[in-house]
Amino acid sequence: MFKDSHAFSSFSTDDIKQAEEFYGKTLGLDASMNKEMGILQVKLAGGGQVMIYPKDDHAPATFTVLNFPVDDIEQAVDALSGKGVTFEQYGKEYIKTDEKGIAGEPGKGPRMAWFKDPAGNILSVLSEK
Repeated sequence: MFKDSHAFSSFSTDDIKQAEEFYGKTLGLDASMNKEMGILQVKLAGGGQVMIYPKDDHAPATFTVLNFPVDDIEQAVDALSGKGVTFEQYGKEYIKTDEKGIAGEPGKGPRMAWFKDPAGNILSVLSEK
């Protein structure tokens, strides 16, 4: 039924202008306001998109809403940190991050690092290396 449907994700923010700045400038994505609908449309590589909408009673997602695969996680974390992005630190039994906020060991499966957008929604960068 939905095999050929071009599905997309959406989530809320408490400040649409701040979201536009973050997704467009900090992350370098193609982000544009749809003024008619009052939402931010973010285009992703491969033709996907995310719609971010303002919500007065916004509550940040407590789970990862968007993942960005990268070739070099160390480089991605350093570049984002240089733009003021702070990475989450986890010290749980099932997930531990290093001083940069990266979980997993080089050469031993996927590595991930989580960060939040200005509205508190959780995003990640991940690498198979």
